Amino acid sequence: MLLVIAATDGELRGVTGLPGVERLTCGIGPVDAAIAVSRRLARGSRPRAILHVGIAGARSTADIPIGTVVVGAASTYADTQSHLVTRELPGDAELVAKVRAAFPDAVATVIGTAADVGGTTDTEVEAMEGFAVLRAADVAGVPAVEVRVISNEVGEPDRARWDFELALDTLAAALPKLVLALQ
Repeated sequence: MLLVIAATDGELRGVTGLPGVERLTCGIGPVDAAIAVSRRLARGSRPRAILHVGIAGARSTADIPIGTVVVGAASTYADTQSHLVTRELPGDAELVAKVRAAFPDAVATVIGTAADVGGTTDTEVEAMEGFAVLRAADVAGVPAVEVRVISNEVGEPDRARWDFELALDTLAAALPKLVLALQ
């Protein structure tokens, strides 16, 4: 079984009714995501793999347009600079390769996780849950990959310029193909 995780139900609408898939809404931010994923992995059947999906922001310097599918080659935890904690994890190499084969035009890059929008990460792409999901999966020994769709420019203060609808529609359309690629 493939466990598909997102912060919100809206980000999971593309997997509704797909066979062999369990959905998990983990909540917004790294703390809620880590708790929800850890709880799920501690109970019930062990998933074969985890696909973490959602929307994200891209830095203007990255030249990644809104609506672009992004594959997390790795995830960086931006809320700390401490060398005492794990701060970066790669996406599972096999899962990343399968996603890239299914979506050859997707951008593969490091995705930063920050609790605050426009947080401290200097990565090209920034979201709020990825590192937490990948870390919980890593601790449990479950392969995982993060896939995002760009909805906004990081630091854009005018929320009217954020295109949640396009990003969510793109994600919903991509999810059946992503699931098929990973099954």
